[in-house]
Amino acid sequence: MPIIVNLDVMMAKRKMSLNELSEKVDLTLSNLSILKTGKAKAIRFSTLEAICKALNCQPADILEYVEENKN
Repeated sequence: MPIIVNLDVMMAKRKMSLNELSEKVDLTLSNLSILKTGKAKAIRFSTLEAICKALNCQPADILEYVEENKN
């Protein structure tokens, strides 16, 4: 998938655990884990907003587009 989720990078930069982020954004650990591992198929803007607020970052710090090579 050409969308890369860098949530783990931002969490490390902010020295925040998955448990702490889960409490701040009011999401279950399992839903955050799915997002963190890049297995999520979608994300609500309200969730993205809450994560950005908790991590003091921009959406582009978390989501990245990388074009796939088509040989």
